[in-house]
Amino acid sequence: MYEIIANPEDYQIDHLINGTPNANIELTREERDNWAAEIVNFSERLTEFSKKATEMAKLLSSEDKISATSASLKTLKIQLFMINDSLNSALDIADKLEGDIVKK
Repeated sequence: MYEIIANPEDYQIDHLINGTPNANIELTREERDNWAAEIVNFSERLTEFSKKATEMAKLLSSEDKISATSASLKTLKIQLFMINDSLNSALDIADKLEGDIVKK
């Protein structure tokens, strides 16, 4: 048996959880399947992102000529930094959640 011990305070979302009962409940098969489907959806989106990143890298490393303005290069750089920050945050949260699902 596993228990999810994710404390909303640790994720800075405790103000969204106020008034929610704190007693343990056993997840039904339907709830588990729904959560699993959501996680599969996340995984599929990450796979699509990986494909897009690979294609962009191929294009940039190709012999094809590429032109850009300074502003567009700056925009590209900023957007890539934002994507990187988001991915780092997502991986940190995933690591924390993984640790918050414990075998009993």
